[in-house]
Amino acid sequence: MSGRLSLYRFSSPAAFYPLAGTIGKIAALIAVVLLAIGLYMSFFVAPTDYKQGEGYRIIFIHVPSAWMSMFIYLVMAFWAGIGLVFNTRLSSMMAQALAPTGAIMTFIALWTGAFWGKPMWGAWWVWDARLTSELILFFLYIGFIALQGSIDDTRRADRAGAVLLLVGVVNIPIIYFSVKWWNTLHQGATVSVTEGSSMGTIMLQTMLIMTFAFWAYSIAVAMYRVRSIILEREKDTRWVSELPEVRR
Repeated sequence: MSGRLSLYRFSSPAAFYPLAGTIGKIAALIAVVLLAIGLYMSFFVAPTDYKQGEGYRIIFIHVPSAWMSMFIYLVMAFWAGIGLVFNTRLSSMMAQALAPTGAIMTFIALWTGAFWGKPMWGAWWVWDARLTSELILFFLYIGFIALQGSIDDTRRADRAGAVLLLVGVVNIPIIYFSVKWWNTLHQGATVSVTEGSSMGTIMLQTMLIMTFAFWAYSIAVAMYRVRSIILEREKDTRWVSELPEVRR
């Protein structure tokens, strides 16, 4: 019972603020280390692909960013649902903190996909099911950010943003299964939980290291951003005014 109560304690912005700082520092360190290892392996260790040559190496950025673009949206929708059901302030703050990182990951996935697609398909962009649904995801992120910024009342902005996130969740399975449901140019999954991986061992290891690096980066940035949101929303409370960084 005491363990459960201690977890509930961190649902308060005041209690979560210092914890977010600690998590952010640890995640940032992990991200830097993994990114350095992953980039080294991407350029100097992973072998040249016998079909795509050296150009395939962009997948070590493209695939992790695409995975993160979908995963971050699901996490945002989860926090939005918690906020709607339990009316918790921190849940809405977490969804807001994750949105810019999710938009950046989607943008990176789209652009690296274009750079990869040009030599493979002969075109920067095609209205492929996978690409189009990923573009819709980018618009969902931008729409969420714009919607929250356009409403002055924080509570109303959180509710409106939560509804948008929950409605937009339907796009995630469309992105994931689009290559199976429709005849698309985009290649199928090279890594699958049920079917394993068609990649070489070194390539797969590099991909996973880069994925964990992107994951750690997303956590670090979200933690630092939620701290800023907490300070902004709780600026009139006593505990914020007593923080050393605020008093300076």
